[in-house]
Amino acid sequence: MHGKGAGDGQCARDTDDDGGKVGEQPEAGLRQRKKARLRQQIIGTSIKLFRRHGYDDTRIDDIVQVLEISQPTFFRYFPSKDAVLREVGERGYACIRERLRLELSNQAGTEERLRRLYLTMAREVEGDKKLWQAVVLSGAMDPVRSAELRGHEEAAVSLLREILTQGQKRGEVTRAFPVVHLAEFMEGLYNTVVRQWAVDLTGPHKLTDRVRSAVEFFFARHPALSFLRSECIFR
Repeated sequence: MHGKGAGDGQCARDTDDDGGKVGEQPEAGLRQRKKARLRQQIIGTSIKLFRRHGYDDTRIDDIVQVLEISQPTFFRYFPSKDAVLREVGERGYACIRERLRLELSNQAGTEERLRRLYLTMAREVEGDKKLWQAVVLSGAMDPVRSAELRGHEEAAVSLLREILTQGQKRGEVTRAFPVVHLAEFMEGLYNTVVRQWAVDLTGPHKLTDRVRSAVEFFFARHPALSFLRSECIFR
């Protein structure tokens, strides 16, 4: 899943806890706070540069020059620029979980919930093209490439499964397939559309148009896909 809020902290709170314990010397706590502050400065500066220059044209040299720190200092916090983007990816998953919980809290139909969820994410990704292109190109939200993200993805997908389970109980979603498979289908559609859009930003269709089509395909609303709703398949 790819969503916004990760870069600017709209959805995910920064956890700049200094890690101090009761009884530690003030100097130790101060050092931890300084380290946490510099870490967030590296993330914030990197995000600004990715937004301005894109993935390929943002170098570690550029980041350390803006911050006036050395490369060894940068590497004490992050092994690569992709590692900074994985931080963005983690915040992105936190944002997605918040949106899924919001959808679970309302009584709208399943199709309306999913359309609103995915179109909202698509609009926000479109509004921050270069940053999210960098996230996609780096694999920063890909749990296959970044093992540490698997727990974040699973937490988000489990909420999607809850929405789909409710839809099956209401008769709004087919029972022909297990919920776990339906969640994979929906996620696969959305992620593929976003990745294709990210590497072809000048394509003929906006991301929101592509995502809207993906949701319609999933629910087989288009006349050309009406065969998917036939009794022999959706019984």
